[in-house]
Amino acid sequence: MSVFADIALARRIESAEARLSAGVGRLVAHARPEARGFVEAVAGGVGVYGGPDSPFNKMIGAGFDGPPDEAALGDVEAAFFDRGSPVQAEVATLASPAFHAALTRRGYVLQGFENVLGRRIDADTNALPGAPEGVDVAPCGPGEFALWLDVVVTGFEHPDATGAGSNVSAPPRDALVRVMSDMAAAPGFHRQLARVGGAPAGGASMRLDEEGIAQLAGAATLPGFRRRGVQRALLNARLALARRARCSLAVVTTQPGTQSQANAERQGFRLLYTRAVLVKDAPGT
Repeated sequence: MSVFADIALARRIESAEARLSAGVGRLVAHARPEARGFVEAVAGGVGVYGGPDSPFNKMIGAGFDGPPDEAALGDVEAAFFDRGSPVQAEVATLASPAFHAALTRRGYVLQGFENVLGRRIDADTNALPGAPEGVDVAPCGPGEFALWLDVVVTGFEHPDATGAGSNVSAPPRDALVRVMSDMAAAPGFHRQLARVGGAPAGGASMRLDEEGIAQLAGAATLPGFRRRGVQRALLNARLALARRARCSLAVVTTQPGTQSQANAERQGFRLLYTRAVLVKDAPGT
């Protein structure tokens, strides 16, 4: 059965995304005080800073209750600017139009979009096509974190040149290592490794949210193993885990028109809504 994305569902998903980002932000603030990480409530969501150049530096989950408290929003903006960071607001298209308008008046500029796809998790999850022959997926063992990290980071260093935003270069390897380490260590995350003929070929992660949402994230395949079904196998393994955990909905975020989106749609995911990525630079930059 397909999923209809009304405002209530979008709010539920965006709240889970806010908890994901907040978990990473709190971990950074505790583990690396020098990074000056923070998590601040704002406009029904959170503003998170996870250190220089972190993709978790954002405002997320906000905007479902109308225009923001201008003073509270100004305080969060000032915290980002004090750390030399612009403010990136990732706002669902189903959020209040008044919230989008308020950000525009404050100088936020549209930089791009993200697609949020979802599918129900129910009995037919077991009917998904099995892993391609020769591709094996298993949970990442206690002694395999370094291997998983190397595989995923190397995969992200060589993005597929498909879809909107495909001309954007990958971050430096040290930044990818830091970000993926932070994410994987945050509460609720599970990691998987895919092997082909016994050789590491890809990796992925998933967060199980307290509201029954399985958030698929951090999936990458080594360049030499692409177009062999590794992503499909990783997706199936995570959906099976989510079903055992009694999640009712799985979601994944992709860049529009990418191979990642195509892979997800082949596994029953459908576009629910889009997020606008709005950015405000510090005054004088």
